[in-house]
Amino acid sequence: MTASAPPPSPAAAADAAAFVAALGRLKVWSGLSYRQLERRATDAGHWLPYSTASTALGRDRLPREELVVAFVRACGLGDEEAARWAAARRRIAVDAYDAGVPAASPPAPGGAARGRLRGRLRGRWRGAPVRRWAVAATVVLVGAAVFGVSTDDEVVQEDSAGRQVRVAE
Repeated sequence: MTASAPPPSPAAAADAAAFVAALGRLKVWSGLSYRQLERRATDAGHWLPYSTASTALGRDRLPREELVVAFVRACGLGDEEAARWAAARRRIAVDAYDAGVPAASPPAPGGAARGRLRGRLRGRWRGAPVRRWAVAATVVLVGAAVFGVSTDDEVVQEDSAGRQVRVAE
């Protein structure tokens, strides 16, 4: 953090790209690496994986508000500054919504990456139990047909020489 220069402000950001660029300037101002930001956020009780912070600064879309607050706090700013950044993010999101421009992805429960993975798995495996039962039943029926299991009323008996003989009833 540079003592002589004030931290960047989100006030001039008019769209998502400008807001993300301001976050990037804040990171440069802090002088911290993404790993250091992650540790500082964790120490403050926030969730900010370094990869998520890096990805968010590499996009033109608004990051989630929780990420903005964690990022700003990890960069060394206080609660009041974090609230200003969050308010600027909300302002940009509302303006984009009013204009019909998607500014941000909807928040995913339990974190962005986990939410995307959970959504893919949910859609892909939604009917899995039904499909498993259907496949199992098909395998049993095909196996019965292939291996000659039939419903004929045949009886196998031994003759006087000890050989097995089929007798139809």
